[in-house]
Amino acid sequence: MATIQPNTETVNDTTEEVSSVRAAFDAVMTPNYAPMEIMPAYGRGSRLWDTGGHEYVDFAAGIAVSALGHAHPELIDVLTEQARKFWHVSNILTNQPALDLASALCAATFAERVFLANSGAEVNEAALKLARRYAVDHFTPEKYRILAFDDAFHGRTLFTVCAGGQPQYSSGFGPKPAGISHCRFNDAGAVREYFAENRGRVCAAIVEPCQGEGGVVPATVEFLKTLRSCCDRENALLIFDEIQCGMGRSGSLYVYQELGVTPDVLTTAKALGGGFPIGAMLTTAGIAKSLVVGTHGSTFGGNPMACAVACKVLELVNTPEMLQNVVVASQRLTTGLEEINREFNVFREIRGLGLLLGCELEPRYAGQARDVVAACTKKGLLVLNAGPEVVRIAPALNINGPDIDQGLQIMREVIAGMAANTG
Repeated sequence: MATIQPNTETVNDTTEEVSSVRAAFDAVMTPNYAPMEIMPAYGRGSRLWDTGGHEYVDFAAGIAVSALGHAHPELIDVLTEQARKFWHVSNILTNQPALDLASALCAATFAERVFLANSGAEVNEAALKLARRYAVDHFTPEKYRILAFDDAFHGRTLFTVCAGGQPQYSSGFGPKPAGISHCRFNDAGAVREYFAENRGRVCAAIVEPCQGEGGVVPATVEFLKTLRSCCDRENALLIFDEIQCGMGRSGSLYVYQELGVTPDVLTTAKALGGGFPIGAMLTTAGIAKSLVVGTHGSTFGGNPMACAVACKVLELVNTPEMLQNVVVASQRLTTGLEEINREFNVFREIRGLGLLLGCELEPRYAGQARDVVAACTKKGLLVLNAGPEVVRIAPALNINGPDIDQGLQIMREVIAGMAANTG
């Protein structure tokens, strides 16, 4: 099998620095994470510096979260302004930033009602609970089955992790929520068969228009249209999880807007807050009626600081100029990656949409995506993996040409090292 020999000369991390960071982390944190062995100190735009003074081009953006890069001045301004007013009132009161954000999301999408929470998992949990509640209210308690898809990722609560289609994340926690089934992603025939076998019992289907953690795999229009028609026929809600692929990342504000398939419920988080924790579930007025007082809630949901930042992120992202930058930057990245691949032939496929790209490794490099991530980090480029075979790239939406070119040059050096060490 081909192996990667990371170049350790470009970034001058000392063993003592690395050991100190990991020792401190391991001493106080639960062991469910395995972070990179660097400690960020500050960032500007698509650049990040660690505590040792080493500079990185950021093609990861906090896993598609930092939509406008690091320390964006307008986000700092609105956060500071709100912080001087008040930080939290809970949902026994409302607040203007929450109302402003919900109004802006409704104006920009199909939605008429918004539920605010703190993360993607929370709003997916809300969407799944809403779907079951809506079915009970309008049909029968036996209409509770949920269709999800292999390799999906919808969060880490017990409900959402079981809706996800990656068993390694849901195993080992005892009994799982009942009524969740999985079909093959992008298999329209399997969808039709599932609905035919479960007539009258399906309350919802949940799908990512582009799977993120599952390998950066876009859904086909035929597949999504089949889901839409099956849900319509069976009075089931269609939930689009756009937590990773939405909020400008595709070149449209949300992916559904360029596909001609409108969901009943849409979940959004990650880039919505530009790095500040927030999530939103969007739906119609009629469906939202099932969430009567007391049926669901979130202590920090609608936090005024988070909402103030998200309002500004939405304002800056949802412009022709920013969305066009996503398209142009995507083309520049894709062209550069394809040139690298023509030279070294290490990627089986380069796929994705907008600024969410996945480079699937050739079989001879099976299981080495994390090694690519580590090698890039050593040379000063932050990238991600999406499973063991896919290198994932998800930079800030406002990334510029020079940052892209430098990142591609580092990627080329890493890929050249891989190819040279193929055995």
